[in-house]
Amino acid sequence: MGLQDSRGVPVSTTSRAALDRYEAAVDRLHSYFRDPLAEIEAALAEDPGFVMGHCLRGTLMALATERAAEAPLRESVEAAEALAAGANERERGHITALRAWLDGDFAGAVDAWGRVAEAWPRDGLALQAAHLGDFYLGHTQLLRDRIARALPGWDEGVPGYGYVLGMHAFGLEETGDYRAAEATGRRAVALQPRDPWAIHAVAHVMEMQGRLPEGVGWLTGRTSDWAPDNMFAFHNWWHLALYHLDLGETGTVLRLYDEAIRPQPSPLALETLDATALLWRLHLRGVDGGARWAELAETWAPMAEDGYYAFNDMHAMMAFVATGRDADADRLLAAQARSVAAGGTNAAMTAEVGLPVCRALRAFGAGDHATAVELLAPVRAVAHRFGGSHAQRDVLNLTLVEAALRGGQADVARALAVERTDAKPGSPFNWRLTARALRLAGDEAGAVAAETRAGA
Repeated sequence: MGLQDSRGVPVSTTSRAALDRYEAAVDRLHSYFRDPLAEIEAALAEDPGFVMGHCLRGTLMALATERAAEAPLRESVEAAEALAAGANERERGHITALRAWLDGDFAGAVDAWGRVAEAWPRDGLALQAAHLGDFYLGHTQLLRDRIARALPGWDEGVPGYGYVLGMHAFGLEETGDYRAAEATGRRAVALQPRDPWAIHAVAHVMEMQGRLPEGVGWLTGRTSDWAPDNMFAFHNWWHLALYHLDLGETGTVLRLYDEAIRPQPSPLALETLDATALLWRLHLRGVDGGARWAELAETWAPMAEDGYYAFNDMHAMMAFVATGRDADADRLLAAQARSVAAGGTNAAMTAEVGLPVCRALRAFGAGDHATAVELLAPVRAVAHRFGGSHAQRDVLNLTLVEAALRGGQADVARALAVERTDAKPGSPFNWRLTARALRLAGDEAGAVAAETRAGA
């Protein structure tokens, strides 16, 4: 007979020491504080036959979303599969999910984690893996609904309830229910102040609503709860930089980049893509990123031929375009073509979004703004299919409107810019963009009015 964890979920191990370390590792994953991998390695040292130990280790590798993690993922999958005969049904569900991910069926993996969470709604690992998987694959509605299905199984007496509320808050935000998202996120933070994901969900609400000074205050007032020794801190620093960027405070943005977002090189794709996206936004505004670009391009170069995850490819292409590394850009496009031919979840993401976006970025860098507009415009409606949040994918809209402005497509630029001010009238940058578009269209009075709004 196995044990149960603190949430009443069954495990096949009989080692209480291994289970305690596993629970500590899951808590670290939920909170992003410290290193869950070190804790789960210690659990496996206590019990090498601990199935969920191998599953958690494999899940960490899968959620890294990069080819470099594939070898340790395979080790974990094969170790867990060798123990499957003695595993319980829930554990075998985790093994199924990891095997699917290893085989390139990312969607199948997320569905498998989701089925585990439906049967055992208090399985925190299955919930978080499915939630992050939905994020990576652009399953926007499931970001909300999958967590909602599990909530009746939780309450304040169940350890980790705040983390589940934080996940639900993010799903509510991504589906546009900003009022409920903020209320849920604030409740999550009240229950568990050191929950960077819940803090991040509220930050998203303020970003989408253009509540820029309030957003700065929200994040800076809670820095001690999400920044020190936290694996997710780079992303919340990125959100803070977005507020300052919208306010036109590019000096502060660059300082945040150097001191917090990218204080030193990192080989991790998840960290590198946020740094890249921020520099690209500055690049679109005519702000020189200097030597920062070279470091990012060097980091992306070994991944250029991976063809592993289309969302990563987009950011790698930004770095290659910004640094004029045409050979690397060519390698990336060739890898994307191979990925499309190979099949799997990433094939569809690449064919529908990743490849046209990378071609558009290449055209933009070459000054072929008409082609960039032609490629990007139809992608907007399906861009969610290659993952990321609304805030992250906005870089596509920003590139599109800038291409239209630089290419002299006044009607397109005006329509896109006005769309932005309608959605987020609190953004000074959006009003400046609108002023440029109106001036290009010959509406000087409208441009002056927009500039006045920008400075208000």
